[in-house]
Amino acid sequence: MKFNAPKSANQKTLQKPKNTKYVLKRLSQYLLHFKWMILLAIVLAVISNVLALLGPMLSGKAVDAIELGKGMVDFKTVFYYCFIMVIFYVLSSVFSYILSILMVKISQKVVYQMRRDVFNQLMRLPIGYFDTHATGDIISKISYDIDTINTSLSNDLIQIVASLITVIGSLGMMIAISPTLLLVFCFTVPLSIVLTKYMTGKTRPMFSKRSRALGELNGFVEEMVSGQKTITAYHQEQNMIERFDKQNENAVTAYYRAEYYGSMVGPTVNFVNNLSLSLISVFGAILFLMQHLSLGDITSFVLYSRKFSGPINEAANIVAELQSALAAGERVFKLIDEAPELEDCQDAVVLENVKGAVAFHQVDFGYTPDRPILKKVSFEAEPGQTIAIVGPTGAGKTTIINLLMRFYDPLGGEILIDGQNIQSLTRESLRKNFSMVLQDTWLFEGSIFENIAYGKDNATLEEVMKVAKAAHIHTFITQLPNGYDTILSNDGVNISKGQKQLLTIARAMLLDSKILILDEATSNVDTRTERQIQAAMLSLMEGKTSFVIAHRLSTIQNADLILVVQDGNIIEQGTHDELMALNQFYASLYQAQYS
Repeated sequence: MKFNAPKSANQKTLQKPKNTKYVLKRLSQYLLHFKWMILLAIVLAVISNVLALLGPMLSGKAVDAIELGKGMVDFKTVFYYCFIMVIFYVLSSVFSYILSILMVKISQKVVYQMRRDVFNQLMRLPIGYFDTHATGDIISKISYDIDTINTSLSNDLIQIVASLITVIGSLGMMIAISPTLLLVFCFTVPLSIVLTKYMTGKTRPMFSKRSRALGELNGFVEEMVSGQKTITAYHQEQNMIERFDKQNENAVTAYYRAEYYGSMVGPTVNFVNNLSLSLISVFGAILFLMQHLSLGDITSFVLYSRKFSGPINEAANIVAELQSALAAGERVFKLIDEAPELEDCQDAVVLENVKGAVAFHQVDFGYTPDRPILKKVSFEAEPGQTIAIVGPTGAGKTTIINLLMRFYDPLGGEILIDGQNIQSLTRESLRKNFSMVLQDTWLFEGSIFENIAYGKDNATLEEVMKVAKAAHIHTFITQLPNGYDTILSNDGVNISKGQKQLLTIARAMLLDSKILILDEATSNVDTRTERQIQAAMLSLMEGKTSFVIAHRLSTIQNADLILVVQDGNIIEQGTHDELMALNQFYASLYQAQYS
């Protein structure tokens, strides 16, 4: 398996975004799921804009009903055309309103599916992805970036479609009125296109940088909020405020630069449109004096020119929002395109009837090939044995567990369960035979019963209560107002850290698995409670192969096998008495703790 080194923040900033065609293609794939609604939206847009385009023509006919120089006005004709024009504009507004509602529904469906795809992708990604990407940045992609796309789909897409119809319709009407006067746009339209293309090319990278800066800010805030107690304990509030100010300034600067240069596009194009209107007025007056055009024709042409130029100006105004949506889309699609966890090999078999024999044979591993963590690690565990893994921080203890669970695959050697190489097994069946209790507890928003029964389908209240009693948490639960129905919120902030860990221990006890992993499982429990749990867990661990990572060596004295890991190597292995008799590294660790 190949491992890539995580990119630094600077490297990420220098990455070139994918092109616009790619993002639009991916968005169109989502839109095509609702092609009939899109077709209806196009029909509504055509009807609404065609009705609006008839207004200037009717206005010109109303003006021509006035005979200049004779002081005569055909009021009947004027009122007739005005009445028809009002009806057309009202109908156009009604269809436009229906179109807006329809586009909001389409955008909601697209964003729902997109957010679902992102979350499903997160569930398929390997653990290594979360080890190398900030949580806040991931959350920013599934919330802020997708919301940005939603806004663009529900608003900008309507304007773009309406603008296209209006421009084409207005152009046809102006050709019918005066092809000569239309020559003005041969100068102003190319000028608008060149300016828009140049300025959007400059602003696109700025919006990408803005999205990254906001993601980094979210990541920083998420870290600071989760570590607030530590910050306060170490009196680092001012230091964190200064670091936040720096992150905030970077985000605001990136946001300001993107919005500043993006907002310049609209006024620039608007200037060109006003220039075209001035030229039309001048040349139209000349053609009127030459009797090549009527006053009504000039009126209609000016109105159509505004309709023709208006959408171009509107398109320029929404370029900033569109650029922001494209930049957000790039980040979202990049996440969706991340390589998922490697699929099981074609001939992978389901792990069944597990006894619990585990063996590592000459296992090599590094999170990157040039930085080895484990070197030629070998050991064997018999079914039902308790294996303790000890050693200094960073020695590779947790890495052994990660490999056993196939969160990562070894670079060399093999890992066997009941004599079968775990790479020949399906990951799902492999992991179903493990239960884990980690040092970092994780609880979700739900009842205590749901949190304990999380890993076992159709668990009964009696089963949950049994393991809660074994974990010495039953009494505490029954004293709560709603007992086992008490809702835990925000990762269990309404209970103590020790109680949270006891709940996760009860959760692991409930699983009918043959292999148990305890990674500093009692680190947040007081000594008295720890001893009670130890006694309860000894009976519950019977018949299970248990791997225990512990810094308190007193908790693993009864282990069947103790692995002493240092610098990625197993330097000693044996029972507590055997290792103490060697009087080497393990003995020095034990004596350092209890001398």
